[in-house]
Amino acid sequence: MKEDLRIIFMGTPEFAVPSLQILVENHFQVVAVVTAVDKPRGRGQKVIPSPVKAYALAQNIPVLQPTNLKNPDFHQELKSYRANLQVVVAFRMLPEEVWNMPEIGTFNLHASYLPQYRGAAPINWAIINGETETGVTTFMLKHEIDTGNILFQEKEPIHPDDTAGTLYERLMQKGSKLVLKTIKAIARDEYSLKAQNSKGLELMSAPKILRETCKIDWNHPAEKIRNFVRGLSPYPAAWTTLDTRGGEKVCKIYSVSNTHEQNPNLAPGQYISDNKNFIHIQTQDDLLSFDELQIEGRKRMSVAEFLRGNTL
Repeated sequence: MKEDLRIIFMGTPEFAVPSLQILVENHFQVVAVVTAVDKPRGRGQKVIPSPVKAYALAQNIPVLQPTNLKNPDFHQELKSYRANLQVVVAFRMLPEEVWNMPEIGTFNLHASYLPQYRGAAPINWAIINGETETGVTTFMLKHEIDTGNILFQEKEPIHPDDTAGTLYERLMQKGSKLVLKTIKAIARDEYSLKAQNSKGLELMSAPKILRETCKIDWNHPAEKIRNFVRGLSPYPAAWTTLDTRGGEKVCKIYSVSNTHEQNPNLAPGQYISDNKNFIHIQTQDDLLSFDELQIEGRKRMSVAEFLRGNTL
């Protein structure tokens, strides 16, 4: 039955590559890949393909890069591949004409244990909110975002020192295995669909993270701020401003530690430093110690490295 599946894969970032790779390596027929248009990246602003496009080209899989997902010409091109199943991993929101096109339908891999953390940034928000558990879910697409009927789910613990980066890596691999499990079940016609049940739950959302979202509010408790920093590290990174002898500088903060100490002489946001080894900043309760940070135009560094070039 496996050979009957003709799959179109839709995805763009690194997170989606293992899911595409695991289908190719298990000899499923991926007839085309849909990904974002090439964009300038990095300091040199060199135009480079998305990670998914790079992998697809290496495997000689046709690549489509529509600028408008509602364009009738794109729809005709999509139909020409005669796919009966579409798989979406970390891609844009699809119009109904696209997700409803294949005979079997279109399923999506989402990096949370749905119905919790629907939205664009589930990994970040789960850590920011201090969750101890999340997961991955495959579900069939429908009109409302991240609300379709569930195919399969698996849970994943969030460790106390996890960052968005470390959790991303684990969910990327776990998610690819769940995609393979889902495809195999569909190929054998051995699956059922389960409606998302949010009854009695306080649903947490995962909206897109903007630069303003990332500014640290030192009026919060230390542990809440530590979770905030973890949830945004390494990208896009929480940030604050520090007054140095060279002027006020915007600093990305990648890692902080709770000292479990307080300084009654400091208001939230005020800090003390020996200008050699430590910067301690007052929160609503405890002092937090900066571990790793970065000022604009410089590399990520330890607090000791930072203080060697910047006097507070």
